Amino acid sequence: MLVPRECRPGETRVAATPETVRRLSARGCSLQVELGAGAASGFDDAAYGEAGAELLDPAAGAAEQWGQADVVLAVQAAAIAQQRQELAALRPGSLLLGLLEPHANDALKQQLSERRLSALALELLPRISRAQTMDVLSSQANIAGYKAVLLASAALDRYVPMLMTAAGTIQPARALILGAGVAGLQALATARRLGAVVYVSDVRAAAKEQVESLGGRFIAPPQQEQQPGESGGYAKQASDAFLAEQRRQLTEQLALADMVICTAQVPGRPAPRLIDDAMLQHMRPGSVVVDLAVAQGGNCEGTQPGTSVWRNGVQLIGADQLPCTVANHASALYARNVAALLEHLLESCPADASALQLNLEDPIVSGCLFTHHAAAGGAA
Repeated sequence: MLVPRECRPGETRVAATPETVRRLSARGCSLQVELGAGAASGFDDAAYGEAGAELLDPAAGAAEQWGQADVVLAVQAAAIAQQRQELAALRPGSLLLGLLEPHANDALKQQLSERRLSALALELLPRISRAQTMDVLSSQANIAGYKAVLLASAALDRYVPMLMTAAGTIQPARALILGAGVAGLQALATARRLGAVVYVSDVRAAAKEQVESLGGRFIAPPQQEQQPGESGGYAKQASDAFLAEQRRQLTEQLALADMVICTAQVPGRPAPRLIDDAMLQHMRPGSVVVDLAVAQGGNCEGTQPGTSVWRNGVQLIGADQLPCTVANHASALYARNVAALLEHLLESCPADASALQLNLEDPIVSGCLFTHHAAAGGAA
């Protein structure tokens, strides 16, 4: 198994840590880690060596090194496939595992298929009980929700908690969170720990119990004949009429909010536009909007990936790579997710197999299979 250095700008995470190197080595796996692969996330080369990994110098025979790998573990696997020429050296049937941006990415699928490589897209991992320990989207969304509230609090022009001072009482900040998924619930918990009064809006009425269990106040969705449901752990796409009514409802809440955390996303589709420019005009000058869905088009009109802009006196923060700002723990969680998936694959692999084989009847494998080519020496 090979762990390369990430090549996408701004990516600070790594797909394996010294902890998971030890864990997988105990399963009989041999791991090679490129020099500097974990440097940006706080894991130095010596720690990998002590854990049992072989350290590889990308400048010294990289193609030969890749040609010996059965599995490549990456975070931004799509970028690795597109930018690392060494991928062409992989043997047919080798496995690429990581974030592959699989939705409507036919060009990458064709590229991997032409090279006769198998690939597992972790974005497609089914949200079932058996796969919870492998769910990288949830572990990284958890971090994004936490960091989003810290960003908003730092940018806000007022205190977050209630304070009793000699000069009088400071009222707590009011936070509004759009979306009660993993990121939204973590944002709720973090804002509550900081002392904010938190309101949460979600298209699923069933989210009320989760919100209230964390101390939030749930904003019931608009009453429509057909409300959006849930599929595979994600909210379904809402109708235009439903979203229009939701925006009207949110306008009243935005006028009272100090910070807004936008987390609403639908896999494979543009993010729903929940806040438009007219709605921003109702917000208090100095308030803050953090948009975690900015890379998918944004929940808030005017947000831009990786930067902050001001509109109508409101600061809009386009937060598209927040897990990378908490690189050490983000890598630790991501690597554990990957290790859990690999252990699952190894358990279903025949004991006498000379290479990792994929069981296509396994719902975890079939759910996230992006391309497939059987490894030499046995049928998958």
